[in-house]
Amino acid sequence: MSAVPRPDKPTGRFRRMLDRLSTSQEELHHAELQQDAAAVGCTRICDCDDRDIVKVTGTLRTVTLRPRAGVPALEAELFDGSAALDVVWLGRRSIAGIEPGRKLIASGRISMSRGRRVLFNPRYELRPLGQE
Repeated sequence: MSAVPRPDKPTGRFRRMLDRLSTSQEELHHAELQQDAAAVGCTRICDCDDRDIVKVTGTLRTVTLRPRAGVPALEAELFDGSAALDVVWLGRRSIAGIEPGRKLIASGRISMSRGRRVLFNPRYELRPLGQE
């Protein structure tokens, strides 16, 4: 008997159920974040290149206060399921609502710093807590 190649997307109800059961929680969470980004009309972080003007969304993983050249800087890592980027607000020690686990939409110009994508002083919008 010849093997029938399995398509990338499961087609039958049983196949979808098996695929969902065999997928890790982390992979399901990543897929959910990517679907959310597409629904809001944002660019996936993995598709962002240096010097692009972008609108991205995701969940803040970490928020830290780290001085840059003697100036306070609030740094957060934004993750959308495809990749992560650093969001940096220069001259800020804290911003109300910017905390780990919070979802937000950020827009601005991407730059590369030490091999990582960075958004400096982006325009941002906090997502409502009820949608998380």
